[in-house]
Amino acid sequence: MKLVTEMVASLGDKYSRILDKQSYTRIQKFDLIGVGATLMPSSADKRIMVGAPPVAGSPADKAGMKYGDYITAVNGVPTEGRTAFDIIDQISNDDPNAKTVTMTVLTEGPDDLKGEGYVRDLKLDRQFEQIVNPITYKVSEERSSASSAVHKVGYIQIKEFNSLVERGLRDAFIDLESQNVDAYVLDLRGNPGGAFQSAVEISSLFFENQIATYVVDSNGVELPFKTAKGKVVVDRNDPVVIWVDGRSASATEVLAGSLRDNCRAVVMGEPSFGKGLIQAVYGLKNGSGLVLTVARYVTPNGDDIQGKGIIPAISGNGIVPPSFVPGLKSDTSRIDFGNIKERLSSKMCKVPDATGGV
Repeated sequence: MKLVTEMVASLGDKYSRILDKQSYTRIQKFDLIGVGATLMPSSADKRIMVGAPPVAGSPADKAGMKYGDYITAVNGVPTEGRTAFDIIDQISNDDPNAKTVTMTVLTEGPDDLKGEGYVRDLKLDRQFEQIVNPITYKVSEERSSASSAVHKVGYIQIKEFNSLVERGLRDAFIDLESQNVDAYVLDLRGNPGGAFQSAVEISSLFFENQIATYVVDSNGVELPFKTAKGKVVVDRNDPVVIWVDGRSASATEVLAGSLRDNCRAVVMGEPSFGKGLIQAVYGLKNGSGLVLTVARYVTPNGDDIQGKGIIPAISGNGIVPPSFVPGLKSDTSRIDFGNIKERLSSKMCKVPDATGGV
């Protein structure tokens, strides 16, 4: 293990590292399926497989799922020709609050032909109960003036991008929309990020079939990720402000760049951290994990996040309250939503071309 650690250190990348068993288990709070298994396409034929040993003690581990097993169906829907993102979307669309998921698992023996082997359906519990919902929200103010651009403002804080963030945020928006909220502030200050897929899923709550981000690999190949169809819950006419600071990083910056470039939000506050590198997490046979930088994020308009961050369009001085004062941090009263609406209008903001995408 010492040799592997030294080899990773020789890469000179502060984000690539070895995780001990405890750290690898903790990072599974970003598992969007909730069964402790990493799904990925096989390098040979792109079939969905278990790409790492399941987390010790997880539902997948207890059910006997092994590294190298193929997942041929999820909740009865074949996985052929689909990606892990497609499967996450399917589970979310079926029932994001479902307590179980059924996976059809194929174990191929050394003498089996492709598709042959031991097949069984495993009904797995989804374990999210130990993960804290990262969403807090409320109606922060009502503006009674007839000349006001908006009348009810919803304040939402997102503390991190874990496996509960999309469903928690969806529920918050549905509740606030039912209360006739017509403007929003997303407080992403101090949010270190998490699962990048969550940033794409959250973007789907605002707009559909548009590019949320690009992932650029080490060879310079650009892979665009698009928002899903039919998942929008926020009224298109509701202006959105995003608060960021120097501790807003990674998936947080992906979301801010996505909503900004697609003319759904104006970023306000301080420049974000600038962590635009993507790490893949690989489970090792001894139960530990390997984290390697494999790509970087680029916003829909082509802005590189790494080392630069998301630069706010409006400084937070005199507008954004301090984040460390509980009673004041949700004060949205100084925001000029008339100006925000103007900045988001088609006259001042152009949505990028959505050609391509996954």
